[in-house]
Amino acid sequence: MPNRRLIALLYLLLFAGLIVGAAASFWPAWQEYRQAAAAESRARMDLAKVEAELHAREKILDRLRTDPAYVELIIRRRLGYTRPDEMVFKFEE
Repeated sequence: MPNRRLIALLYLLLFAGLIVGAAASFWPAWQEYRQAAAAESRARMDLAKVEAELHAREKILDRLRTDPAYVELIIRRRLGYTRPDEMVFKFEE
């Protein structure tokens, strides 16, 4: 009986050692996986942000191509242009 207990204890210790060894060898790979997953998540969020900005710019470009009133509005705001018959009043703040 004592031999069986000793053998069972040795097997248990061997099994525990194998589990600890496997965990120790796979731990760096697990850490690397977690870092890669976090980087992928950040990249996906950045991509979504850039795609949203691209979509907004495409809408503006489409409006610039098709809407003359919008083109006029942009020219007036950004370049300060006026029509020849208009008067411009500028106030100091």
